[in-house]
Amino acid sequence: MQFTIKDIDDWQEIVDKIAPELKYNILLLKGNLGAGKTTFTQFLMKKLGSGDEVNSPTYSIVNEYSTPNGKVYHFDLYRLKNIDEVYDIGIEEYLDNAFLCIIEWPEVYEDELYGLKFHEMSIINTGEDREISFD
Repeated sequence: MQFTIKDIDDWQEIVDKIAPELKYNILLLKGNLGAGKTTFTQFLMKKLGSGDEVNSPTYSIVNEYSTPNGKVYHFDLYRLKNIDEVYDIGIEEYLDNAFLCIIEWPEVYEDELYGLKFHEMSIINTGEDREISFD
């Protein structure tokens, strides 16, 4: 699926199309700084029925949100330098016990996902708009 976002209100339409397509409990979010990964997550959590405040887990590494379908864990792996640091936060336990795990900056962990089913979303900030691809 491919989308173009011109302004912040367009995120709702994107989320309305993507949410029904989430079949796996892992969603990788890729994009440069300020691309809109956390903004997407805010809209998605609202769509999934969460009343929790959604913000970037840059410093906490992981945020937890409640939804009627179960827990959602929102990771930001940007500051983690290697796979050992990812395992130190207990990512496997989160993956095993989540309705959904949203992982921003997943590159340090991506090789470990071999054999698992997951979705991937890429957000490219072109300056004028955002180009979104979702698999």
